[in-house]
Formats: sequence, structure tokens, C-alpha cells
Amino acid sequence: MKKIINTENAPSPIGPYNQSVLAGDTLYISGQIAIHPKTQILVLDSLEAETRQVLENLKAVLTAAEMSLDNVVKTSIFISDMSLFGEINEIYSQYFDPNIAPARETVAVKGLPKNVNVEISAIAVR
Repeated sequence: MKKIINTENAPSPIGPYNQSVLAGDTLYISGQIAIHPKTQILVLDSLEAETRQVLENLKAVLTAAEMSLDNVVKTSIFISDMSLFGEINEIYSQYFDPNIAPARETVAVKGLPKNVNVEISAIAVR
């Protein structure tokens, strides 16, 4: 059985999908980009601001599911250019406890929605 979890504290989906789906004790979070949930405007002031907004959007979805970043077991990071990895990784590392950090992959892709630099999806377990 699956339960759809959406929140006004994260950006509305920009296509035919939900912010997240809870199946049993596992939460599958759709890729988040740096759209500010209140204004629906992209936060592209800097790569740091963009990455932080993406992670804050992830946190908002987790909170709606009564979870936290500590529940995340896997992330997938998609970036527009591998040269951005270091700065994105620096911000990412501020959000996850290194002792229980999730598994992850980081992939450079040809293009991302709305031409952003970073998108992150996650899987969390209760």
C-alpha cells in the first residue's frame, strides 16, 4: 500500500508526479530542485544558495512524512557539470551526519529541469 506525501513547504510538482510516496516504512522522494516553496521562484543567486534550497526542500518533504535527514538511506545527486561537485559536496556535507550519512551517487547530466545546476532525490526509511 502506498501513501502520497505532499507539503506546501516544498515546491509543487512541475509534472505528473508527487513530492514523495510512502510505501510501508520507505519514503521515495522525487528529485528536488531549488524552487522556493512560497514564491515558486528558482533560487539561483549562487551555487551555494541553490544547493541549500534543494536540501531544504528535501527536509520539508521528510518533515511532512515525520522523518528527518537521519532517516535518509540513499541520495541521488544530478549536476549540470562535474566541476561543480566540490562546492555542492561541501554544502551537502553540512546537512548529513558523516557517521550515518546515506549511500549516494553523483552524476553529471546533459540537462536538468529549468536548467538548474543541481537536483537531488532521496530514499528514507522509518
